[in-house]
Amino acid sequence: MISFLSLKDITATYNDEIHRAIRRVVDSGWYLQGEENAAFEHNYAEYIGTKHCVGVANGLDALIWILRAYKELGVMQDGDEVIVPANTYIASILAITENNLVPVLVEPGYETLEIDDALIESKISSKTKAIMVVHLYGRCAYTKKIGELCEKYHLKLIEDNAQAHGCRFDERRTGSLGDAAGHSFYPGKNLGALGDGGAVTTNDSELVECIRSLANYGSTKKYVFKYCGRNSRLDEIQAAVLNVKLHHLDEDNRLRQQVAAYYYNQINNPLVSLPKRIPDNNNVYHLFPILCKHRDELQRHLTDNGVQTLIHYPIPSHKQECYLKNGLKLSSDPLPITEVLANTELSIPMSPCLNMEDLQYIVRVINLF
Repeated sequence: MISFLSLKDITATYNDEIHRAIRRVVDSGWYLQGEENAAFEHNYAEYIGTKHCVGVANGLDALIWILRAYKELGVMQDGDEVIVPANTYIASILAITENNLVPVLVEPGYETLEIDDALIESKISSKTKAIMVVHLYGRCAYTKKIGELCEKYHLKLIEDNAQAHGCRFDERRTGSLGDAAGHSFYPGKNLGALGDGGAVTTNDSELVECIRSLANYGSTKKYVFKYCGRNSRLDEIQAAVLNVKLHHLDEDNRLRQQVAAYYYNQINNPLVSLPKRIPDNNNVYHLFPILCKHRDELQRHLTDNGVQTLIHYPIPSHKQECYLKNGLKLSSDPLPITEVLANTELSIPMSPCLNMEDLQYIVRVINLF
């Protein structure tokens, strides 16, 4: 079986470096909020191109803390609206509703899979306070039009950069394009830890200090609590591992781009369509989605022939039980493109560790369907 993503193979690539980093942490006797975390925050901020980075427990927390901090700082209040793509993973939506804010769902473009910037302005109301762009699949979702809308209506631009570490828009990296960005270091991400981890990047000193406090029980100094916070910290071992893998991220992304180029050039089954190809600078290929009206049959065909695949995401957020049973209707408008994507999307293997023999076999099986 060709695995969808072998985390064991990826980790083995840097096995010696990772083991030395972990041993360094173990031998130090300091496991939280120490030198490794400080070093990673500095290195990742420098890599992304922001003044600040604060490590947190996971990517969902990163988004939650950004919105919570804006509320604590008086930028937002209960009932305010945040525009967000309808086809995103539910974490983007959960971060909004967790803060008693209202998600306003906007359809993606069918060819790009990213939020359709032509539909955003009609969704802006007097309660809109932010646009959250989600760089799904590793593709840059930001456009100049989105930036212009944020400026025109005085909106915060928040990036969900969980799937796009290292991606660029022009000469800037995603995660530095807006007012604040949330990052996930879940093991399967392009920059993945050996457990959960996340971070916020921003140039806003006041915002980052608020987030740092909120993620540390709400404490501004020991036993002094300015906010009702929670415990959400990036531990030293994960920070040390991320520091190792950060040095290799651009090369890993380059290898992913080579895999994607092969797929684009060789997949030619008329029953299968591919997202519009964009410059490699704007896509780090966290995932490689293909679209097929006979998706479930195609998935079975690939499984039967030894190719593992995943679906992202079979039930869109506006149809999830957690919202429906609480009477929260995420959208009063039809979302046909989001629902078509939920019924046709299939993610095929994508990894910097795939070899040519694997790729030739995957493509051959797809083309024979």
